[in-house]
Amino acid sequence: MNATTRSLEEPAVGIPDAEHSTLRQALLLAGLFALLKFAFHLWANLWEAHIGWGYFRDEMYYILCGQHLDWGYVDHGPIVALQARLGIALFGTSLAGIRMFTALAGAAAVFLTGLIAWAIGGSRVAQALAMLGILLAPEFLGLDSFLSMNSFEAVFWMAAVLAILLLLRGASPRWWIVFGIAGGIGIENKPSMVVFLIALLIGLLLTPQSRIVFTRGALIGVALIVILALPNLMWQIHYHFPTLEFIHNGKADHKNTVLSPLQFLGAQVLMMSPFSVFLWLPGVVWLLVGRRSRQWRFLGWTYVVFLVLMFATRDAKDYYLAAIYPAIFAAGGVCWQALLKRRGTAWLVPAYAAFLLITGILVLPMSIPILTPRHWLDYTASLRLRGTAKNMENEPTSVFPQFYADRFGWEEMVDQVTRVVHGLSPADRARVGILCSNYGEASAINFLGAGRGLPFAISGHNNYWIWGPHGETGEVMIVINGASLDEMRKYYDSVEIAGVMNHPYSMPYEHRNIYLCRGRKGSIVKDWQEFKKYI
Repeated sequence: MNATTRSLEEPAVGIPDAEHSTLRQALLLAGLFALLKFAFHLWANLWEAHIGWGYFRDEMYYILCGQHLDWGYVDHGPIVALQARLGIALFGTSLAGIRMFTALAGAAAVFLTGLIAWAIGGSRVAQALAMLGILLAPEFLGLDSFLSMNSFEAVFWMAAVLAILLLLRGASPRWWIVFGIAGGIGIENKPSMVVFLIALLIGLLLTPQSRIVFTRGALIGVALIVILALPNLMWQIHYHFPTLEFIHNGKADHKNTVLSPLQFLGAQVLMMSPFSVFLWLPGVVWLLVGRRSRQWRFLGWTYVVFLVLMFATRDAKDYYLAAIYPAIFAAGGVCWQALLKRRGTAWLVPAYAAFLLITGILVLPMSIPILTPRHWLDYTASLRLRGTAKNMENEPTSVFPQFYADRFGWEEMVDQVTRVVHGLSPADRARVGILCSNYGEASAINFLGAGRGLPFAISGHNNYWIWGPHGETGEVMIVINGASLDEMRKYYDSVEIAGVMNHPYSMPYEHRNIYLCRGRKGSIVKDWQEFKKYI
């Protein structure tokens, strides 16, 4: 056995052999929980399509971004677009197909939770409890249930954390390469990786573990991060930093719900489940003040620093902190394992695990739509859960929270647009264009309407503005927006209402008219700058 292998299988400093699980056992247990996580999401995605739930609006947008691969996008990184492109190429366009990589990412996050618990001295019980907590956490159930960049965020963050933990345990300096790759690709996935890396650096500098920062391996890791993140930076420069403009506009327009520090903390409890607060909160305390956690103290400070940074931004969404929780749950698992050695308290561990499982199942429909829409309404009303789901943006919602409401109305909209287009004369059909007010409407038409003979729908919203007007003249246009008939007549010679979007379950701002317009007063191409809407 060489030195590197031995360092991975021997207990960390200060952790008794009796409380330490071997790496092989940790891998097997983590793999089992990861497989369970993946199987559940695969089943849920297949089931959702069967009981009446459609594509989430952002999913269709990411799919269109995947059809326009680039090194950056206005409101997200390039990884989710690549994820969408590969998912469809390998698994098809079904809900389960486009979400396959998301399910795998969720499984990877659970797997890393188990390994982190092992790395900080957790037994198999600690690992299992930590992974169970993450597996049942409402936020992770939701984030891992649809195509987005958020499911992979925890994977990159936790891969970086695991690399640091193993380096502190004396593993090979080559783990800095893993750290660099995780950090670099993590930035390409979502800019929040930068904030996490800053918090992690500060956390390390506040503890004796800062010694690993000042090594040649650390320089290699940082260099890798810069190299991998450089293409996105060059894209941002080329397009005059659209992501910064997007963030600024969101703040100026008060797009997101502003939470006070106390509200933000309360949201952390809700999104990880009020029932699991007894698992992860002791983990934070243990990391910060525990005698046996000195070697891992930097993780506690990383959490605190990140939390303070979120307070400082004022309008940060509560889930911005979510990706750090696998490490916090892992620490909580280590806390709970201590009860096994005390007379009269060992029973608390399986009892609490059973409690987490039962309560997790009861509130599961609030995280993933596994009930039919009608049954969901009845279920949440009977348990008085209606209205408890969060809305992170300042928009009125329907009878469903936004996360669910944004799955309704798209097929009906595309059907109406298809009817209008096919009802035109051959001459008008050859020159008709479609102009939408946001990426959700445009992406639904371009994705769900593929193969129906519809023109490419354009919009000034986020990356659609960069993709341009596609040469639309405005002679004959189908326009979907929230303007009134009189307002539309200011821009077109002839305007008529050709359809109405009014699905009862969809978001109220998607209850709008579908206009058939002729003779635009001005050129869409020349006026394209006015359509720009980064928000």
